[in-house]
Amino acid sequence: MIDVLVTNDDGVEAKGIKALAKVLGGCRGVRVTVVAPRHEQSSTSHAISLRTPLRISKVKPNVYAVEGTPIDAVFAGVWIILKKKPDFIFSGINRGGNLGDDVHYSGTVSAAMEGGLLGVPSVAISQLGKTEFDYTQSAAFARIMLEKVRKHTLPAGVVLNVNVPEKANLCHYAVTKTGQRDYGGKYIEQRDPRGAPYYWIGGDQYKHISMKGSDCDAVFSGKISITPLQVDITSYGHIETVRNWF
Repeated sequence: MIDVLVTNDDGVEAKGIKALAKVLGGCRGVRVTVVAPRHEQSSTSHAISLRTPLRISKVKPNVYAVEGTPIDAVFAGVWIILKKKPDFIFSGINRGGNLGDDVHYSGTVSAAMEGGLLGVPSVAISQLGKTEFDYTQSAAFARIMLEKVRKHTLPAGVVLNVNVPEKANLCHYAVTKTGQRDYGGKYIEQRDPRGAPYYWIGGDQYKHISMKGSDCDAVFSGKISITPLQVDITSYGHIETVRNWF
């Protein structure tokens, strides 16, 4: 029996995590434990709660809600609930893509990266869409990913970021590099009842910069993208350059 910890950043009641847990839990010899934020925590990146307590409640057997971030949920799942490192961590299925520069902001991807820091083979899965999201294909591909990481050894410190297009064919996929998104500094300005301005970051759909072999190009051409990410962010090629400054 292998243990799979399932988490996300959309919250414990999100449809995506329920679809993911159901499919992985249906795999032979797999025991799934869901530990996820009680409320949506999108774009919280790798934040961890050090100045507020973690409150954990059992929603139903093997499903727990954490008052905190996705990283808090991974911490709670590993050290408080399972009391050991699981065999695998799966984060998702995110409602919306995590492509290119999104990975720096994504709670979904960061939860998988936390798994990488712990030495646990981890996969983040995101589903693109507009308004209605069908997680059938992305959940099916998650099962394929579990089979792959069970069969092959994921290198230490490497996690996989998977993005599934809106209308996916499970046979059409590409192993990609991280692309670039064009956020464009967009924001929405509004005013409160007293006339003071406030702002919402974001606006229309973000664009991407076309780069051959990137996750963005793969997904927007209808392919599932699988991108290896590494937790060690040192730029080794520049160590000597910076050393020579001093």
